[in-house]
Amino acid sequence: MEIVQSNITEFFIQGFSGVSKLRMPVCLLFLVAYLLIIGGNLTIVAIIWAYSHLHTPMYTFLVNLSILDIASTSCTLPKLLSILSTKQDTISFAGCITQLYFFLSLSCAEAILLSIMAYDRYVAICNPLRYVIIMNLRYCVCLSIIAWIVAFLDLSGHAVLISRLKFCASRIIDHFFCDLVPVLKMSCSDTYNVELLTYIEGAILGMATFFFTLGSYAFIISTILKIKSLQGRGKAFSTCSGHLICVTVFYSTLLGSYMRPRSYYLPKHDKFFALLYIVLVPMLNPVIYSLKNEEVKKVLKSLQVVELLSRHKQTLRT
Repeated sequence: MEIVQSNITEFFIQGFSGVSKLRMPVCLLFLVAYLLIIGGNLTIVAIIWAYSHLHTPMYTFLVNLSILDIASTSCTLPKLLSILSTKQDTISFAGCITQLYFFLSLSCAEAILLSIMAYDRYVAICNPLRYVIIMNLRYCVCLSIIAWIVAFLDLSGHAVLISRLKFCASRIIDHFFCDLVPVLKMSCSDTYNVELLTYIEGAILGMATFFFTLGSYAFIISTILKIKSLQGRGKAFSTCSGHLICVTVFYSTLLGSYMRPRSYYLPKHDKFFALLYIVLVPMLNPVIYSLKNEEVKKVLKSLQVVELLSRHKQTLRT
């Protein structure tokens, strides 16, 4: 990715204005949130990696989702923590473009992955007898790799176009990281091409994954309603309820932030939406999937039993 020399060398990230007196408590709050995100998602990855009976298509996608959550959060929160703890609110031009590129690419990869996971649930519920044949492990790994490649190639155009913009007005980014809309708002160049590319890619990729996910769940709900047993309906719905919650929160925040004209940008609202998909969603994903997934719950319960037994043995020895 080529970074063209701009007329400025650095930006100032405003962060959360009005919290100067609560800077350290806010910093501590974000630090705890970041550690919970890293710890929770790494736990999911470690459990799936360690237990061979979890090496299935669904858990392959869940590992990728956890890695995406860790990576996307790590693009933004460490810099925010540094700003809150040291008051050094500058970021280099190249660093800003790089942060923006990786964050948007990872968000795009998550949208694609969530649509793939919706298809996985569709096959599992609507065509269970052929699930093992259709969603074989090799095929699922290929789909995961494609999601990563497409996302990073798709957003490279944004990075190149933004790196060529001129920033001759304020250098203060009214956000807590280099997001697309506040960066464009600072530019004194014509941003029509970047905005047009955003809408085109949003329509092609963003809306395509959204409607693909929506269509998958239309078939899933239709199939579940045809199940006569109430227990059967509950079991079928529980296999996709966690994913459905994640999809709802992800799209409601992401589409609300990016699929609108730059003139409708409201910093306070956008910071709130950004906190939802940067902090809340990655923090909730491990909880949702561990609480809604019977296999993961069994593993966690077995780990607790093993830990209790080991502690009991150590007590007896002493």
